[in-house]
Amino acid sequence: MAAPEGFAEFVVARQAALLRTAYLLTGHAHDAEDLVQATLVKIVPQWRRIADDPEPYVRRVLVNENISRWRRRRWREHPTDEVPEQLAHDPDVAELLAVRAALATLPPRQRAVLVLRYYEGMSEADIAATLGIAPGTVKSQARDGLSRLREALPADGSAVEGAGSLTR
Repeated sequence: MAAPEGFAEFVVARQAALLRTAYLLTGHAHDAEDLVQATLVKIVPQWRRIADDPEPYVRRVLVNENISRWRRRRWREHPTDEVPEQLAHDPDVAELLAVRAALATLPPRQRAVLVLRYYEGMSEADIAATLGIAPGTVKSQARDGLSRLREALPADGSAVEGAGSLTR
């Protein structure tokens, strides 16, 4: 069965961005690849309906699939992943790893809200629509997630201030 028209072009154009987002959601390179694959499989049947503007639908499926995977596999321990190649030469690797480790401690919804807000640059309204939750819930999840990140990161706050560099 051939992919619908435009689907392959979307995947080629957005694959790297989807993998980065999935990596931030899962915290593991292999899980991120699996998450993107599962997401793409789920959107193929809907492609004709969403082809004009697939991004919101794809993000929602990506986040929902991650939450479902987390619920199914929360008992599983992950071996320590290697730092992705693109971060190997970054002068702030220790800071990025601290933020990544703290992000991994958050529940899936808080992590999704923070990734969509601070990595994807989405507005609270867009996040609410993507996740199917109220804007107030987005605000409280972001507040609680940032609070938990501050608790998990060094007291000097250097990693929290530098968290924006995680997104670039």
